[in-house]
Amino acid sequence: MNKPVNFQSNSKSRYLTDEEIQSFGEKIEAIRRETMQSLGEHDAAYIYKIRNFVRYSEIASRGMLMFAGWLPPVWLLGTGLLGISKIVENMELGHNVMHGQFDWLNDPSLNGANYDWDTIATGDDWKYTHNYVHHTYTNIVGKDHDVGYGLIRVSESQPWEPRFLFNIPLTIQLMVFFEWYVGVQNLHLEDVYVYKTKTWREVWQDSVKLRKKVTRQVIKDYVFFPLIAGPNAIPVFAGNAVANVIRSLWASAVIFNGHFTEDAETFELDNTENETRAEWYLRQIRGSSNFSGTQGLHILSGNLSHQIEHHLFPDMPANRYAEVAPKIKALCAEYGIHYSEASFTKQFASVWVRLAKSSLPNDWKEQLKLTMQNKLKRWV
Repeated sequence: MNKPVNFQSNSKSRYLTDEEIQSFGEKIEAIRRETMQSLGEHDAAYIYKIRNFVRYSEIASRGMLMFAGWLPPVWLLGTGLLGISKIVENMELGHNVMHGQFDWLNDPSLNGANYDWDTIATGDDWKYTHNYVHHTYTNIVGKDHDVGYGLIRVSESQPWEPRFLFNIPLTIQLMVFFEWYVGVQNLHLEDVYVYKTKTWREVWQDSVKLRKKVTRQVIKDYVFFPLIAGPNAIPVFAGNAVANVIRSLWASAVIFNGHFTEDAETFELDNTENETRAEWYLRQIRGSSNFSGTQGLHILSGNLSHQIEHHLFPDMPANRYAEVAPKIKALCAEYGIHYSEASFTKQFASVWVRLAKSSLPNDWKEQLKLTMQNKLKRWV
């Protein structure tokens, strides 16, 4: 599978022979094996500490909103803390637990098959669209629905449509309502709105579990907590809404930084069925990007700041990615494989450059040149 779209023009990685790919994969596997065999009390203590932070930060933030939310400073503090609590619950707790990273603890509350997070998306839908589809077919255009989410264009291999002229505003509203887009992702609503290959009746039938989850989440944040807050119902309602948007904006920024930078490659649907594990490892690295930062930034990102390592080892406890990353980076340097890493802001800026370029047809320069030449001929 060592074949990205337009390999010669846009890849910063050296083309490897089959023997080199196999050797590379064996060394990646050795890193994984060594780390997984060393899991123990430190990792257990870490995830329990994260869970306790989520619990107590939610209690504190909701308490502030319910009892003193009418005070602007308290509302700001409570809303901000609730947003952080929701971010950590989704990114470092829910996402990682549902990958099965802590199944080895034999704790039912941290079992990937049982955990259901505090967001619109159902656990079952997420584990299918993300754990299976995305992590199996990472960045393969036409297979990985995360390549544009059916809404935006992020690769020249995606057929251009006039709607992609609005790539930037579409991305902004995708970020604001990211929780909802992730929730409905498995329904492929673009097939109803754009391609007319699916009916609303089919969507309704496919959304049974999602509708139950949406009802539960809406009642919790926008009915139950405002009601029990009594006279502080409006501040609580507003605080919950803003906290959810904070989480959506941050989660989408982290995910875009890991997948949509200019260096993140997309791939053709060629010999995926015959892809070896070593080739799969190689594709994960070339299709992902990391961003650097403090330990707090890593926790807030669910350690997806180490997106390369997460794609290589999705079931490895994410708190181990920081120790694994230097080994992967050194191995990439040894084999001439580009290891995309930069600051959060630099990667985020790169995302918007890519989105802007993708909003136009691939041949827009040629078309513009022809148009100008024709105009010049008419003037002459």
